[in-house]
Amino acid sequence: MNETSRPSRPGSRPSYHGGSDAKRSFKGKKFTPRRKVCRLCADHIDHVDYKQLQIVKTFLADSGKILSRRVTGTCAKHQRQITRAIKANRNLAILPYSG
Repeated sequence: MNETSRPSRPGSRPSYHGGSDAKRSFKGKKFTPRRKVCRLCADHIDHVDYKQLQIVKTFLADSGKILSRRVTGTCAKHQRQITRAIKANRNLAILPYSG
């Protein structure tokens, strides 16, 4: 075993990330993710009601789970309204509890 393949310290591991060549191809441009905009705020929807089934269904996964704010990009106010509308629809048997 030669000296280059050994870790320098007893607990460390060797680096296999390509060294400085990977940094050169990146050219210093940092990836900044685009901020998600609440679709309901953009459409000027003030209140989400349980009767607006087209809107409510877009925030459900195929399995019947409520999609999170992180995934959909909705604001906290509309996420609470969506959650209440979905739960009301489930109680009225309009939407299933599971997909």
